[in-house]
Amino acid sequence: MASTGVGNGTCCRDEQTLDDRDLFSIGKDYVKDAEDSKKLTGLPGSTPSRSHHTRVGYGLRAEHSIATSGRRRLGQALCTGIVLILLLLASSPGCLIYSGEGVKLLSSAIVRSIPRSENATSDSLLEVFQVYAPVLITSPDWTLEITDGSSDSAVNVVNNGRHTCSRVEATYSFVNSYGEPFVRHYVPPECSFNRVTWNLTVVSAGRQFDRLGIVYLGDIEVFRTSTAEPTADGIEWTYLKDMTTYLSLFETKQKIIFDLGNLVNEIYTAPFNVTLTASYFTAKDSTVPADIILPVSADNGAQSMPSVFTLPPETASSVLTLPRNTKKAVFTISATGQSEEEFWWSNVLQSDTNTYPGFELYGYSPFREVQLYIDGLLAGVVWPFPIIFTGGIVPGLWRPVVGIDTFDLKEDEIDITPFLPLLCDGRAHNFTIGVSGLDDDGHGGASLSGTTGGYWLVTGKVFIWLDVEGHITTGDGPNRHTPVPVFDIASSLSRVANGTNGTLIYSVNAHRSLSVWSTVQLSHGKEVAYWQQDLSFSNEGNFSNGADVERNNQITEGVDMSSSGYMKSFKYPLYAYSAFHSHGDNISISALVNRGKDVKTLGQPVFPTGLESFKPVEAVTARLPRFEGTWLSTTQNGSATYLANETSHSSFSFGTTEQDFTFSGVQASVRNDLHHFPKIVGHTELFHRHVTAVNGTLTEDDELLLGDSFGHPSSYSQAGAGHGYLLTNLPGRGADWRGMVHHHNRGGGHGAA
Repeated sequence: MASTGVGNGTCCRDEQTLDDRDLFSIGKDYVKDAEDSKKLTGLPGSTPSRSHHTRVGYGLRAEHSIATSGRRRLGQALCTGIVLILLLLASSPGCLIYSGEGVKLLSSAIVRSIPRSENATSDSLLEVFQVYAPVLITSPDWTLEITDGSSDSAVNVVNNGRHTCSRVEATYSFVNSYGEPFVRHYVPPECSFNRVTWNLTVVSAGRQFDRLGIVYLGDIEVFRTSTAEPTADGIEWTYLKDMTTYLSLFETKQKIIFDLGNLVNEIYTAPFNVTLTASYFTAKDSTVPADIILPVSADNGAQSMPSVFTLPPETASSVLTLPRNTKKAVFTISATGQSEEEFWWSNVLQSDTNTYPGFELYGYSPFREVQLYIDGLLAGVVWPFPIIFTGGIVPGLWRPVVGIDTFDLKEDEIDITPFLPLLCDGRAHNFTIGVSGLDDDGHGGASLSGTTGGYWLVTGKVFIWLDVEGHITTGDGPNRHTPVPVFDIASSLSRVANGTNGTLIYSVNAHRSLSVWSTVQLSHGKEVAYWQQDLSFSNEGNFSNGADVERNNQITEGVDMSSSGYMKSFKYPLYAYSAFHSHGDNISISALVNRGKDVKTLGQPVFPTGLESFKPVEAVTARLPRFEGTWLSTTQNGSATYLANETSHSSFSFGTTEQDFTFSGVQASVRNDLHHFPKIVGHTELFHRHVTAVNGTLTEDDELLLGDSFGHPSSYSQAGAGHGYLLTNLPGRGADWRGMVHHHNRGGGHGAA
C-alpha cells in the first residue's frame, strides 16, 4: 500500500527489522501493533499499515509475508500460461527559473516539447506516467502550453502576451522521512496571475514500496499523490496539476508542508527525490475560485506537521464559523484506504471473516461510504473510486503505465449551500467526516457499521464564496430527506471432500438516494438551494482454493446534482482476479484486472474539469461549439505475474497493460427534470490517448490532441527498465531471456518488483 508519514502507511518498525532472509520468509507474520509503530516514528496515533498482507496480491498485502500458509488472501490471478520455471536465481526552494513577457504567436500550433523541470533526469531512467488530460502550463520560453508533462507528449502552444513566472517551490529527498515532512514558507510571486499549475517531478532508484504523499498549505490539504515503485536502475515521472482552485491561498503567505513518509535501510534502498515547480500566469478563465477556504483537518500546520486524520481510531471533526455573508459553500473530501482498507473493494462480509481456519479475512464488506455530518446531520456522502497503487495486486501491471488517478488522488464534493440558513448564524458548527462499511447478521441482513478496519486517511475543507459585504444570509432550512441505504447481501460456502471449507461466494448490492434543500435569502433575493444524490453499488466476489484464488466484479455508479448548475454522472467498473501458487521455495501470483472510470460533468465544480486548459486556445474556441461540460472516459486492462524465490531472495514481476483515455467537451439537453442527469446531445473529442505496455516497455502510444494525431516512438520506455530476469518470446525486456534463466543482475536480488 502507499504510505504516508502520519498514519504511517507502511509499518516502519516492520521494515526496519526485516532482512533479505525475512523478506521472503514463508509463514512469518510481521504485524506490529500501534505502539511499536508509535515508538519508531514518534507520531501520536500512528498505526501499522503494512500488516501481514501483500502489495503484490491484493489479498495478502505484504511482500515479506507472501506465503503465510499460502493463504493470506493472496492475490488475483490469471495464470498467463508461463510455467513457473526455475525462478530467479538468484536544495534551494523559491529559486526563480524564468519570468518574462509572453511571446505572441501568429496562431496556435502543435509542437514537440520536453517540458521537464530543471531537475530533468538521465535518459537511462525508465519514465513512468499516468494517462490524464493535458494541463495548461508555462514553458521555458514564456509561452503557454497544453501538455501532460511527459517527455514525448504532444503540446499545443497558446497565444499569450502576458507576464508569466515560474519557480521551484520544493526540492527534497525523502529518505527516512516519517514525521519529517518538507517545510518551507511560501511568499506569493511578484507577477500577477489568475492561474497556478504545479509540476511534480520525482526520481527514484533501488528497492522501495509505493508511498502516499500529501501536500498542505498550512492546515489545508491541496494535493494527494502516491509514488511509483522504483527499479534498480531508476525511474522518473512528471505530473502536472491545475491548482487554480486554491488561488486565494496562493495570493497570501503560506507554509508549504509536503509529507511523504519513507524509510531507507539495507533492504529498502530508494529515496524519492522530489522537485515541485509552480507556474503562475494569467489566462482567459470563466471560473471564479472561492474567496475563503476553511480546513477540516487535524490542524497541525502550526507545528509544521501533516494534518491528516486516521480513521479509526481518530474522529475526523473540526468546529468552524462561516462568514455570515456566505452565498455558496461546497465541502470537499479526500479519503484513502490503507492497510486493511487498501483493497476495501475485496473485503468480505463481517460474518465471513473467519471462513478459513488459521487466519482472518478483512471484513466490513466490499462496500464503503464516506459521510459528511454538519452538527450531526447527514449532509451528503461519497461512494469512493477504487484506487490501485503501483504495488497493488501485481506490480508488473503498473510499469511504466500507472493506475488510474495514482499520481493524483481526486477529491469529491458535496454542495452544502442548503445549510447556509443554519451556518450563517454567526455561531460555530461541527463538521465531521466518517467512513463506514457494513455489519451483517449472517442471515442476509445488513446495515451501516459506522466504522471500518484500519484505516482511512481523511481530510476535508469548505470552499466559501461571499456575498456583498454587510449582507447576512438567512433563510428556511435545511430540509432533508436522507433515508438509510437499501442493502441486499448474500453469502454461501461450499465444502470440499475432506470436510474443510471450499469456495466462499458473496454479493453486496446497495442503493441510496438523498436530498437536502432550503430557501436562501441572498443580497439579490431569494434562491432555492438543493443537493441531491442517487447512488448504486454492486459487488460479487469469491474465494476458493483455501483463499488462494480470489475474484471481484464491482460497479459503482451515481448522479450528484446541485442547484448551482453542477452535475456529475459517474460509473466505476472494476474486475479483478488473482491466484497464488507455490512449488517448493518458488511462489507466483498471476492477476487480471479490467477497470474503468467514466465521468460526465456539467456546470462548474470546485475543481477543474480539464476544459479550463483549452479555453485560452483561440483556434479551439473559434471553431468548436460552446460546451456545457466534459466527459472523461478511460479503461485499463492488464494481466501480470509476480515470481519470487525464498532461497535466492529474489523477485520479479512482468505483465501487459493497455489503457484507453478520452476527454471531450459536451453539449447537454435543456434540464427540465431536476431528478435526472440531462441527456448528452453532442460531444467533441479534445484529447485521446491509447497506450500499451509489455514487460516494462511502452509498445504502443497513440495520441490525439485538438484533432491532430501523433504516434509516438515506444523505445524510450525501455531505458532504465531495471536489472532482472527476462522472458523469451515476449516484447520489450522479455526478448533478452533467450529461453533460459539468465543472470542479468550480477549484483543479486532485484528491487521491489
